[in-house]
Amino acid sequence: MSSPPSKHMAAVVPAKGQPLTVEERSTPTCGPKEVLIEVHAVALNPVDHVQRDLGWFLDEYPAIVGSDLAGIVVSNGSENSSSTPKPRTRVIAFGSAFLHRGQPDYGALQRYVVVSEDSVAALPDSYSFAEGSMFPMAAVVTWNAWFWAGLSIEPISLSEKKGILIWGASSSMGAFAVQTAKLLGYTVYATASSQHHAYLETLGAARVFDYKRDSVSADIVGAAEEEGLSIEVGLHATGSQQTSIDVMSRLAKNSQAKLAIAPLLDKDAKIPDNVQTAFVQPPASPTAREERMSWVFGTWLREHLAAKQLVASPHIKIVPGGLQAANQALDELKAGVSCTKLVLEL
Repeated sequence: MSSPPSKHMAAVVPAKGQPLTVEERSTPTCGPKEVLIEVHAVALNPVDHVQRDLGWFLDEYPAIVGSDLAGIVVSNGSENSSSTPKPRTRVIAFGSAFLHRGQPDYGALQRYVVVSEDSVAALPDSYSFAEGSMFPMAAVVTWNAWFWAGLSIEPISLSEKKGILIWGASSSMGAFAVQTAKLLGYTVYATASSQHHAYLETLGAARVFDYKRDSVSADIVGAAEEEGLSIEVGLHATGSQQTSIDVMSRLAKNSQAKLAIAPLLDKDAKIPDNVQTAFVQPPASPTAREERMSWVFGTWLREHLAAKQLVASPHIKIVPGGLQAANQALDELKAGVSCTKLVLEL
């Protein structure tokens, strides 16, 4: 692959609360344990418009946000491991704009981005770049949740009759969590609007409940009791935290339930003694975080993508216009989408 150009286009946050501006910037070089990627698709997440509008986890400006990307490796760092994808390889990557606090070289919304080598996985030809861009953050959040909850990376036996509750399963994190929980051998209970139930069942949900029903708590608990199912672990992706907390408390009964929460915990939520909650985040130790990410991307995602065991979900919507459409796409996401992932193609 030829050398990257000295400059490239990027969607930049010029100041707190200001719309993104598309401008030219110098193309970075990667550090010893990093990879330079030519970006072909960026999937958008709520944290992206929060960072743009509120300056969350941004230390200085100009900044570049965005985390979910797919593209082609351009160059490797001098200390990359032998297993790190090499130049010309199609990859997905987690360009962590919030871990790097908006440092311009690391945000996904640009043509060339620097990514830590532990956050890159090869993307088979069976997935488009747009589809591939939908996996990274969902995988990071879901696996951090499962590790916090104490789940094993090895599938359990179906005879154990254990379940997992995914609250807000039509979101990208929820849909990915459904798939991983199913692959781990759990019976998956999920919540979503009724129009998305059939779709989530195709991803592996055994039962899907309408969170809008007043009886949703009783419906879930009753179904679990009827099936003799033990549900002590849950992931809250979106929706009413208090309701999901209360359901986990009823499911756990006299045992201890664990509910991982992807958004920030509602400060007004009332937590029963038999429910443990935590905001999903990576390990605090840099070494532990590197080991975790290396396993998620270098082992689990690589193997399951190669085996075509993962579906890019929820439904993909390509927002035309590339970087020039970034503000429009973020505004659309902020206004609310349902069972839809917005993606920009560069």
